[in-house]
Amino acid sequence: MNERLENWVNWVLYDELSKGEINAPKHILGIHDYGEGQVITVYRPHAASVFVTSVTGKSPVEMIKLAEGLYGAYFPKKKYKGNKYRIMTNYQDGTTVTTADAYAFEGLITDYDTYLFNEGKNYDIYEKLGAHPMKIDGVDGTYFAVWAPNARRVSVVGDFNMWDGNLNPMQLHSASGIHELFIPNVNEGSVYKFQILTRDGEILYKADPYGNYNQVRPDNANIVANLNKYKWTDTKWMDDRNKISRVDRMKSPMSIYEVHLGSWKKKIEDSDFGFYNYRELAKMLGDYLEEMGYTHVELMGIAEYPFDGSWGYQVTNYYAPTSRYGAPDDFMYFVDYMHSKGIGVILDWVPAHFPRDAHGLGRFDGMPLYEHPDSRRGEHPDWGTYIFDYGRKEVSNFLTANALFWVEKFHIDGLRVDAVASMLYLDYGKQSGQWLPNKDGGNENYDAIELLQKINTVMEEKNPGAYLIAEESTAWAGVTAPASLKGLGFLFKWNMGWMNDFLEYMKLDPYFRSFNHNKLTFSLSYTYAENYVLVISHDEVVHLKCSMINKMPGFEFDKFANLRAAYGFMLGHPGKKLLFMGQEFAQLREWSEARSLDWYLLDQPLHSKMKDFVAALNHMYTKYDALYYNDNEVMGFEWIKVDDAKEGIVAFMRRGKTAKDQLLFICNFVPVERNNYMIGAPCLTKYEEILNSDDEKFGGHGNVNGTVTALPQPCDRMKNSICVNVPPLSVMVFRYDYTDKK
Repeated sequence: MNERLENWVNWVLYDELSKGEINAPKHILGIHDYGEGQVITVYRPHAASVFVTSVTGKSPVEMIKLAEGLYGAYFPKKKYKGNKYRIMTNYQDGTTVTTADAYAFEGLITDYDTYLFNEGKNYDIYEKLGAHPMKIDGVDGTYFAVWAPNARRVSVVGDFNMWDGNLNPMQLHSASGIHELFIPNVNEGSVYKFQILTRDGEILYKADPYGNYNQVRPDNANIVANLNKYKWTDTKWMDDRNKISRVDRMKSPMSIYEVHLGSWKKKIEDSDFGFYNYRELAKMLGDYLEEMGYTHVELMGIAEYPFDGSWGYQVTNYYAPTSRYGAPDDFMYFVDYMHSKGIGVILDWVPAHFPRDAHGLGRFDGMPLYEHPDSRRGEHPDWGTYIFDYGRKEVSNFLTANALFWVEKFHIDGLRVDAVASMLYLDYGKQSGQWLPNKDGGNENYDAIELLQKINTVMEEKNPGAYLIAEESTAWAGVTAPASLKGLGFLFKWNMGWMNDFLEYMKLDPYFRSFNHNKLTFSLSYTYAENYVLVISHDEVVHLKCSMINKMPGFEFDKFANLRAAYGFMLGHPGKKLLFMGQEFAQLREWSEARSLDWYLLDQPLHSKMKDFVAALNHMYTKYDALYYNDNEVMGFEWIKVDDAKEGIVAFMRRGKTAKDQLLFICNFVPVERNNYMIGAPCLTKYEEILNSDDEKFGGHGNVNGTVTALPQPCDRMKNSICVNVPPLSVMVFRYDYTDKK
């Protein structure tokens, strides 16, 4: 029997096994037919004795020690089918462990899986790669798989095998570069990493690129999680979402509240771990959004990241919601609760770059894998990060599947893609000699363009109600044009040009605004070039940029009046809306991720009334479709008064789906009151004032108008006009029904 076993063993493979270099352990371990009989071999380097038993533990057969750590048993006749046996291991300390044999289970990766993956088209690859707790042939365990084509050997290490890379080497699947292994008795909650032996002999400990749950930083191992156990309650929301077309989405209201969950409210201040969890935040934030009239919440930095100060924009685990606020099913609850409140959820998503942290994607298997191998294409010199190799099919698959993953597994409604400009331009943030031109000698990144078109196209095909928003800061043409028309295919684009011009205008002393009137009005010359979202984001209230209230000129009362006028103009301007948290109640300090918003300011009337004003704007926005239905149609907006820079007053109308409930905006950006002021009116009818920022309930002086009637007196190129009292630094909104009456 000894001789038969020794003759069966491939001793070259044993040498690789004992040295921790093997990538095909199933060729020597597990159960194998041998002539008319069977051989079972296991590797237990710390065992005192090892037995093969039946599944019930009966009929133990002691295995023979063939070499250091290698035990075998020969059965003259075939006794067991597949994995229908157990290994009982006795250790020196008297411990006995009985388990199924990891190397007796068939792999789950198919040739078709790898074919699609290698083609960049395996869009649910996250169902195979990563760690998946499951039951196979009645045995509970976890199936692990990882793509590491340049590795000499990959092992699963964790709290279940003493972090010993020799105990669970993975099986390399053909030529795909994917290593896989099902390990019995490894269940949900187990902590693990992949230990990788590189071609140069270096040992790396890497977090799972497709892992779904991580330890809380600074620890960085993965935790086995089950994403299929949460019971969703948003079936109607999802059904309704999938019926919304691209055109319908553009004609729907979007008032977005941008949030950093860790600093919206903290449970314990001055603590690195004092966060509320996803479930606690769901109710607090969801109820607040409902009260404030927001339609969407946009979450900064949810995919796992190691450094708090990166705000989530340097991601190490793209398939895991950050554990700072709880487990994956807690985040599912958060999204589910938002949907129950009628709130859409948008995630910031970062395919532009990733950090160099040792446990992350960088040099994953000892060589450039996820990043481009040429540093002129694969590194951001200013950011100190790696750039994805967008042209590599498996990397393209990783990112495309990740976008789908958040939408399909976590029911996310939209992704705001960060730093798109850095993807589109090969020379972005680089000096001469630091970048490599494309094949035509230009600076356009053809691979990134193709990837973005692909992601948007696949998303629309598979999840027609979901969408992607581009944060793109240049004049790249066709960001929101369909990919079929050679556009990038995004549904919306952040309007960075409007934001820069408008904030520069609002920061000026009113005297100087007359010399910069074009900063207020220029955006309307290109507002229909793309499908825009008007944004005042976190980037505008950090790092010495001042909070919104402190950007405003003047003393305290004037600052608040300026800010109300600014928000009112923003609401009236075509485009969807986004405002960063804290700015709705005029947060005084710049935002910091390390502390809560200054909620105590709501004890002060001007701040609480500012909050009431923003809520009134939002509720007005969702009530009147004139403010959103024709955002992308010329007929939806018309200037009435635009060219009187000296007076600092602009007026315009917004039109919706029907002739009813059209709106007239009058904005005064100078601290001068004008009574009985004549403004052109589009038709001869009554104009009902539905909002006035100078109302006492919003912190103003109370100079309001009520309902006014137009007279057939020409003004501002209109045949009719109204006379109104215009408070200083104010915005007024009048509702009217269109009529042809002369």
